Amino acid sequence: MARHGFAVHPLAPGAKTPAPNCESCGGGAHPATECPCHARRGWCHGFHAATTDLVTVRQWWGGQPRFGVGVACGPSRLVVVDVDAHAAALPERDRLLPGIPVHDEVDLAGLRSGYDSLALLAAHRRRADPCEDASTLRVRTPSGGMHIWYRAPRGGPVFKSSSGSSSRTALAWQVDIRAAGGYIVAPGTRTAAGEYVALPGARRPAPLPLWLVAELSRTGHQEGASAAVSRPAGPSGASLPQARHEGGRGPVEGHGVRVLASLLSDVEACAAVPRGAAFTEKLNRAAYTAGGLVQGGHLDSGDGLRMLLRAAAHARPHQPRRNAQIVESGLRAGSTRPIQPKERT
Repeated sequence: MARHGFAVHPLAPGAKTPAPNCESCGGGAHPATECPCHARRGWCHGFHAATTDLVTVRQWWGGQPRFGVGVACGPSRLVVVDVDAHAAALPERDRLLPGIPVHDEVDLAGLRSGYDSLALLAAHRRRADPCEDASTLRVRTPSGGMHIWYRAPRGGPVFKSSSGSSSRTALAWQVDIRAAGGYIVAPGTRTAAGEYVALPGARRPAPLPLWLVAELSRTGHQEGASAAVSRPAGPSGASLPQARHEGGRGPVEGHGVRVLASLLSDVEACAAVPRGAAFTEKLNRAAYTAGGLVQGGHLDSGDGLRMLLRAAAHARPHQPRRNAQIVESGLRAGSTRPIQPKERT
């Protein structure tokens, strides 16, 4: 997995916990981030030692082939939805979907696990159940749960880990989030309870769906506000994202960034007008244009998403979920009509 950019670290043989520290690190004499063992290719302190260096990886598993594989989510840009299937009593209705009232008329007789609470959340938002998302890597766990792997949006908000049983930060009951500050067990790892098995479908993580970006922001998973509200590059005179050059498409994509940046200047200007600035219309127009530019090959999808979300967060930082919904809707509509703008000379 390190070959594909995932930062890995050893798990103890037959377990899903990190390999134990050396004796000098066992007493907590120093912070994990300052461990001297890491410079000597030691694996102490779990995901803090995670690396993509192939020499180190070969040394670790060459010496201990029974090690399992953990993947540090933060440096790997992963957001993993960890669906549990534990036998447990249902919590109070306000704990099923934090922040979303589940009214008394909703029949909860068949709700037994994280599979059900996540499906309930998706249905409430009128989105597809992530457990059925074959476009991304899904892993069946030995306990009957599921890990749904997604790539975090590049340049977007940084999300933190949480537990589905938490009374403070949770996406849904029995649905954990593995992100910054956490790790996930890689498929193929075998523990005493069984093997982590990749399910049919994609073998790579897909981009985190925008509606889940909005839900994680709404439920307090965003790590700090600076990443979400920073100003977008371009409209205010900052440098634009570098145009890509794979396959000779760099100059074309650079032009698409400039076209989008001109529209986002109108979105940014809404920050000075709390009401009556036609913010929704302007953001929707920019997202629609971005969708067409991406479909026409004039804009990198990651650059477009990053610019849209940052401009929206700058203008309306108090409504991240609404911003993401507008962007998602506009991108989806615009992708049906490719745009081929003419470069000015």
